[in-house]
Amino acid sequence: MRKSSAITACIMVGAFVAGAAHAADNVTLQLKWVAQAQFAGYYVARAKGYYRDANLDVTINPGGPDIAPAQVIAGAGADVIVESMPPALAAREKGLPVVNISQTFKKSGLEITCRADTGVKKPADLKGKTVGVWFLGNEYPFRSFMSKLKLKTDGSPGGVRMLKQGFNVDPLIQKQADCISTMTYNEYWRVIDAGYKPSQLVVFKYADYDVDTLDDGLYVLESRLADPAFLARMVKFVKASVEGWDYARKNMDEATKIVLAADVTGIQTEKHQRRMMGEIVKLLDPGDGRLDPADYERTVSVLLTGGADPVITKPPVGAWTHKVYDAMK
Repeated sequence: MRKSSAITACIMVGAFVAGAAHAADNVTLQLKWVAQAQFAGYYVARAKGYYRDANLDVTINPGGPDIAPAQVIAGAGADVIVESMPPALAAREKGLPVVNISQTFKKSGLEITCRADTGVKKPADLKGKTVGVWFLGNEYPFRSFMSKLKLKTDGSPGGVRMLKQGFNVDPLIQKQADCISTMTYNEYWRVIDAGYKPSQLVVFKYADYDVDTLDDGLYVLESRLADPAFLARMVKFVKASVEGWDYARKNMDEATKIVLAADVTGIQTEKHQRRMMGEIVKLLDPGDGRLDPADYERTVSVLLTGGADPVITKPPVGAWTHKVYDAMK
């Protein structure tokens, strides 16, 4: 009996050691907004088992209006965050060393949507108009656009009046503003759902005027990349995430259903998320998400010329790296 017990104990210890050796690496991802098709690739990578196959246990935390990803990662609440480049570079200049390791979106979905009945037909017609603008970094491309048009944004005569806009389309619907900020994949369609026809709207996409900045990318704390174990985790995470985005791009209906299943609030609708998925794929990097330095330089240029209150005061140093991609096999 003693011999049998000893053998059993050895087997149990061996199983424990083997299990410990193969325990999945934990990764916490902080999103910049609530669960929606904007983040489909990450949810797909989890649902299809791409993270699991990479020996990762990934927790995806949704964001919201009161959640700043930079603050979350600064407080060790996440290993990696999804963030737009303007607030990420602003955080870096203020002392938080976040660094871009992968750029999910190649193009920006930010735009200005105006009611046609206001008389706005071309950008110059914005003179004297009230425009709803998102802050938290989204105001900088707008200010750069206005600077390019030589229109002041301080409310003085001959310029535009900036109305601080919530994350909704109410100012346009309630006619508190002539134009508002929208995303190609979200708020524009909220305006359509409110009863407007495309012919009743005039849209100015920032990308068409070379004042767009890079949207969703993946950021980590720079110091953590010096840890080989953390770098290895990020290599696996980025590879699996790219795989998730590739699947979502090719299987949009299934990706939409996966996103809806991840929405614990129940506020998302299949119609809106399917449309969003269709618009998101137009913005994705066509390759593996490796940041194009030219896109980065364009973003920095826009931010440095964003009017009297630029988001950054000097070109950043070390704000992005290809270290994760260089470590991929």
